[in-house]
Amino acid sequence: MSKLIYSELVKLFLKKRTYIGFGIVLLIVPLIEIAMKLEGGRFLTIAMRGMSRDFLFFGNLFNGWFVAHQIMNSLWFHIPLLISFVAGDQLAGEATAGTYRLILIRPVSRTRIFIAKYITTLIYTVVFVFFLAVLSIGLAIILLGRGDLIIILRGVLILPESDVAWRFLTAYLLAAWTMITIASLSFFFSSFVENAIGPIVATMGVLIIFTVISVIPVEFFEIPKNYLFTKYLDMWQKVFQNPVPWEEIKNGILFMGAWSLGCMLCAWIVFERKDILS
Repeated sequence: MSKLIYSELVKLFLKKRTYIGFGIVLLIVPLIEIAMKLEGGRFLTIAMRGMSRDFLFFGNLFNGWFVAHQIMNSLWFHIPLLISFVAGDQLAGEATAGTYRLILIRPVSRTRIFIAKYITTLIYTVVFVFFLAVLSIGLAIILLGRGDLIIILRGVLILPESDVAWRFLTAYLLAAWTMITIASLSFFFSSFVENAIGPIVATMGVLIIFTVISVIPVEFFEIPKNYLFTKYLDMWQKVFQNPVPWEEIKNGILFMGAWSLGCMLCAWIVFERKDILS
């Protein structure tokens, strides 16, 4: 199995489109952080202007931690699209290239090939998420230094610097877990089609529909929204609350895990029964 996974990883990272997401992140994150440094935290000053009459703020609140948190919030809506570029190509890409028969004549079962491709997808997802983490946090701290983390969301929360690093690590671990669900969904759609565009469009379509259902305050959707993975898609943000709602996070981990497992099993059933014609 390890040789199969290694083979799939080599195939994956030899494809130029695998690096599209990395290239976009490598371009946009430094651009945003350099712009924020040049801007000098003016938007933070404007946001806190109304509160400055009632509170006194000390220390360097416009720092690397704050900028890294802003980037995590602003880019996270686009990360599922970048993940689906690769996850949606894992099975559909073989059909597009006409190599399905070639890989299936090897003396290994379809199940082993399927598992190797799925594990490769998970590895890529985790690597991509932590590439974003290292780049955004590392560069932000180099450019803007450290300090306490101020979070302005339905009020103001200031976390001491000593209490920040572990929250970012936990948040990115949870973010990777949610992106595994997105990757699993795209992988599932990939098992149906013979073009990698289909899984990308389908994944983003499902994400948009589920998000709309989750946020619209209509009584008709109250029961269905409890079963949609979008309910816990932002669970990484809860790590920056004080106190941290660990019970809610645990439920989210189990729920997203169930969605990932369900998508993987459905994809496996489709792949096992698929009639390979090319």
